[in-house]
Amino acid sequence: MNGEIIFNIDVMLAKRKMSLTELAEKVGITTANMSILKTGKAKAIKITTLTKLCEALECQPGDILEYREQKAEGKEHD
Repeated sequence: MNGEIIFNIDVMLAKRKMSLTELAEKVGITTANMSILKTGKAKAIKITTLTKLCEALECQPGDILEYREQKAEGKEHD
């Protein structure tokens, strides 16, 4: 089974009442790159960027990163 890492940046932004633009400025990356992280389309993240995210959001890495297993296709039950 393959899993994926989910970024819960939007959850932390809501908790901190912070905009994506404000977070991008605090972290020192573009709003476009922050959006890529937020939507989970990023293929990699630097540890320094993760550190800055945690500092800006006053949180732990586990507050923004989540591992989810992907279910095998055709075997999901609703």
